Amino acid sequence: MAQKQPTQGPSQRQQRVAELVRHALAEVLQRGDIQDPVLGSHVVTVPEVRMSPDLKLATAYVMPLGGQDEAPVIAALERNRKVLRQEVARRVNLKYAPELRFRRDETFDEAARIDALLRSDKVQRDLGPAADGEPEAEPGH
Repeated sequence: MAQKQPTQGPSQRQQRVAELVRHALAEVLQRGDIQDPVLGSHVVTVPEVRMSPDLKLATAYVMPLGGQDEAPVIAALERNRKVLRQEVARRVNLKYAPELRFRRDETFDEAARIDALLRSDKVQRDLGPAADGEPEAEPGH
């Protein structure tokens, strides 16, 4: 009997549905369709949504603009999960409306960490004269 090979990542269908759900969530949050004072006073970005293989669970990674008040915004999204799910179901034609989970998007933190590493003295020293914007001469030219 053939063994099932582990998948390398999300399927094309998962990615396509995740992008549709991301657009639907972003549209709902942008238009202010949710009557919540916390969501009404913040601009919330949805950089990524990941779907489960059966497309019944959508994990939305969100970040308030400027990174302010992350915990209250995520709590407000969790409180309004049912309404958001209904709005997503209305906008995205799927057999089942996916259950929504909201998580803090940490890609901005990771990008800032990498940027700080690249600007560190140790890395700048290793880059040498090329760090000043002057291309180094290639050997043999």
